[in-house]
Amino acid sequence: MAIKPFLNEDFLLQTDVAKQLYHDFAAQMPIIDYHCHLPPDEIAADKVFENITQISLKGDHYKWRALRTNGVAEQFITGYASDVEKFQKWAETVPYTMRNPLYHWTHMELKNPFGIDKLLNQDSGKEIYEQATAKVSTAEFSVKNLLLKFDVKVVCTTDDPIDSLEHHQAIVKSGYEVKVLPTFRPDKAMLVNDATSFNAYVDKLEKASNRSISNLAHYLEALENRHQFFHDTGCRLSDHGLESIAFAPATDKQVALIFSNLRSGSEVSEEEHAQFQTYMLLFFARLDAEKGWTQQFHLGAVRNNNDRMVQKLGADSGFDSIGDYRQASTMAKFFNELDKSNQLAKTIIYNLNPADNEVFATMIGNYNDGSLAGKMQYGSAWWFLDQKEGMEKQINALSNMGLLSRFVGMLTDSRSFLSYSRHEYFRRILCNLIGNDIQNGELPNDTAWLGQMVQNICYHNAANYFKF
Repeated sequence: MAIKPFLNEDFLLQTDVAKQLYHDFAAQMPIIDYHCHLPPDEIAADKVFENITQISLKGDHYKWRALRTNGVAEQFITGYASDVEKFQKWAETVPYTMRNPLYHWTHMELKNPFGIDKLLNQDSGKEIYEQATAKVSTAEFSVKNLLLKFDVKVVCTTDDPIDSLEHHQAIVKSGYEVKVLPTFRPDKAMLVNDATSFNAYVDKLEKASNRSISNLAHYLEALENRHQFFHDTGCRLSDHGLESIAFAPATDKQVALIFSNLRSGSEVSEEEHAQFQTYMLLFFARLDAEKGWTQQFHLGAVRNNNDRMVQKLGADSGFDSIGDYRQASTMAKFFNELDKSNQLAKTIIYNLNPADNEVFATMIGNYNDGSLAGKMQYGSAWWFLDQKEGMEKQINALSNMGLLSRFVGMLTDSRSFLSYSRHEYFRRILCNLIGNDIQNGELPNDTAWLGQMVQNICYHNAANYFKF
């Protein structure tokens, strides 16, 4: 059998029917990126990047981890080295990333949108840097034009309740055709393991909500005010990044006392932290349900493990990993508490530990109530799992335990404007899995129906589910 060229038009597609599903159905679909970490200020300013390093390496902790693993000094990653030197170190590292998804993603990012199909390595680094920089530094490849090139229809950024959302408002006023919407991410509003940091946050919330906060009732009023402000600015999703969903119920009086103690500077116990987080999660969940939002839970990361490097570089700099937290029991109790009063909003749950795939895939079936197709969603493979094997396992778990046909599909979860190649990656993997089933006689060769199913997963399900 002839060896296939790397990254050709049939990349990852092993059968003729997989090729048909991808090229005739999946490839043409627009993108709804309902969870990402793109900076809205750069979209509002329609930023033009100075060079390829600025858009492809700055802020990408996936690539930073690979560089460190390859023995590259920090000065060439987040340090004082020039952008030319940093890109060259990445070029030298790329061949060592073979079988890591970074090898695929890097070359997909160069091919689309820049049209560069040469392999990146030590010898080609300088040439590719110059070629890519010559394009990315022009208005044709500005941030807004890049989103249009990738046929993105909606972008949902990740925003703290205290954020002004001024950049989202500016984007709307500019008449830009891509919807750029905020997502309500109140993690810091529930993080009370350090009273000093929590009080500093509450002080900022006072300014953002333009009201004094001296007790729990004031605190809830201020957060509800910000929730409404986000809604008025187009927000329709919340998001929570947690180790696991807490469920330690407490009375209003108990939580009010915890809040009062925090405001006086007292530290709280582990049990009190769980009680406060549970109370706030239920509060936010009920607000989401009232407004028809979708709530998301990204669960299972153990973050900022390297104290020395985090003190030097800050959070989200590449020192996180998969955690092995217990998930099922408290998650079920939390959802059940909301379901009892019919206050369970549309929900997406994402696991970071692959051992939890079937746990999460079966959990959603407990609370789908017939009110909406796919009301409870098992979210796409996330972070360390958004690679070929991780995506296949997530798709297979969802297929086995639920309805893949109702899945709302892929997202980028990225800080890079070049990450939309991950949607192509996902779509090729999806089509290949279905194509293999048809080839093996496990599914009928009904490409009209299966093609529609693919298009629904790629775009239509998300459009119908979120109703942006």
